[in-house]
Amino acid sequence: MESLRLYFFTYNCALRLINVEHFSRHFFDAYPVTDSSNSPPDLIVLSLQEVAPMPYAFLGGSYVTPYFTSYAQAVDRATTQRFDTQYVNIVTEHSGMTGLMIFARPDIVDDLSSPEIAKVGFGFQEIGNKAAVASRLSYHSPKTPGAGVDLTLIAAHLAPMEDAVARRNADWRSMVERLVFNNPERTGKLTDETEDDSESAALLPSSSTPTPSSSSKHPGIFSPSHYLFIGGDLNYRTSDRFPSKSDYQRYPQADADPSDPLHFTNLLKSDQLAREMREARCFHGLTEARITFPPTYKYHGDAQLAALHPASADKPAEWKWTSHRWPSWCDRVLFTRTPPGHDEDSDENEVQILAYDALPVSSTSDHRPVALTVSIPVLKREQRLPNESAQLAPFPIDPDWSHKREAATKKEYAVGCLTYLALTREGNALLLAATVGVLGAWFVVRAMLGS
Repeated sequence: MESLRLYFFTYNCALRLINVEHFSRHFFDAYPVTDSSNSPPDLIVLSLQEVAPMPYAFLGGSYVTPYFTSYAQAVDRATTQRFDTQYVNIVTEHSGMTGLMIFARPDIVDDLSSPEIAKVGFGFQEIGNKAAVASRLSYHSPKTPGAGVDLTLIAAHLAPMEDAVARRNADWRSMVERLVFNNPERTGKLTDETEDDSESAALLPSSSTPTPSSSSKHPGIFSPSHYLFIGGDLNYRTSDRFPSKSDYQRYPQADADPSDPLHFTNLLKSDQLAREMREARCFHGLTEARITFPPTYKYHGDAQLAALHPASADKPAEWKWTSHRWPSWCDRVLFTRTPPGHDEDSDENEVQILAYDALPVSSTSDHRPVALTVSIPVLKREQRLPNESAQLAPFPIDPDWSHKREAATKKEYAVGCLTYLALTREGNALLLAATVGVLGAWFVVRAMLGS
C-alpha cells in the first residue's frame, strides 16, 4: 500500500541563531535506521519556537529572514549528507515568535497542493510571543487517480511555568477556535502558481485561476479527511508547583537503572499533558507515540557547553538540570491516528509510528529537539470520503477570529517597533541619531532666532 512518510521536528530555538554544522549533523539522529532501504521522508516539518528575538519576529520580513535561512541551510546540508537529495522549502511562515517550515522531496513537489496558512497568538493581548501557525496541504498520488493524503500541520508554543496548566488548556482552545484557514485562492498545485506576498513568495505564488477552497466548509484545524499534527513547546510540566531546593535531589539521572527512583520513567508518571488529555481537558482526539526518552527541558548551561565538545562530553553531562524548573517533557508532537471523520477502528487509514525520540542537547538552547517519524496511508477517493455526521472539533470557531487576529497583528508591529528601538543595537543607534538630530536642529533654530 502506498504511503507518505513524514518527519516532524520540533525545537525551541531560545531566540538564538543555530550552529548550522552541529544542527545538520544531528538533524536525523531521531530518524529510524532499521529500514534497510533507508527511505528518505517525503515531507520534513520544522516547528520552531522562539525562532528570533521579539523585535525581529514581530517586525518580520528581512529582520527574521537570517534565522529561517540558517534552518534552511541546515536542512539542506543534512538531507544532502544523509540522502544525497536537496529538498524544496515549500512553506516558511511565522506567527510572532513561532515558525513553521515545510520541506518536500523534489520528486513529489508537483503532486502537492498549494499550502493554506492560518495564524493565532496566545500572548498578552493575543500577540505572538506565544502563538501557533498552521499549514494545510494535500498530496495527490500520481499512481492512483483520486488517491492522496490531506494534512494539517501546526507549530505551537503554549504558556510557560509549572502552575499555568489552565492557561495552556486555554491556548489549545484558542487554536481550535481561532486557527482558521481562509485562503480560497491557494489550493492549486505549487507548480501552477505565479505570485504571492508571503514569507514563501518565491515558491508559493497565488493561483492565477482561483479554485474552490477546501476550507470553505471546514475552515478550522479539524477537517473530516485531514490528518492533524501538532508539534511544539507545549510547555506541560511534571509538577503543578515550582521545585523546592530539596527537589533537585530527585531529578532524573542518566545512569539510573529502570528500577531506580531516579530513572526518568518515574517522573513521567507526573506528566501534566498526559493527565490533561486523559481527563479530556485538552488536545481532544489526538494521541502521542510512547515516550522512551528523558525530559527535554530545562538543561543547565554546562550541558549546552558540553555539546560543543562531543569528544570529551559524557552522557551524564547532558542530563545536568537547572534547579529552579522541574525537568519536563515540554517538547511534544501529537497527532490524530485517523482523520476525525473516519472510523478509528479501521487499520487501513491509521498512521503508523516509525520513531519518536529526542535529539542531543545543543549549545544554543536549554531544550532538546524532538522528532516524530510516521507513515501515513495514501487512500483512494472512496476511502477518503468522510462521515459527515461525525463530531469533529471540540469547540466552535470564534466568529470574531479575523478581527482579533487583525488587531493583534497591529499590536505586534507596534511592540516590534518599540522593542527594536529599546532592545537592539541598531534601534539604539537609530534612536540616538534621531535624538542628536532633533537637538542639533533645536540649537540651530535657537541660534538663528537669537541672531
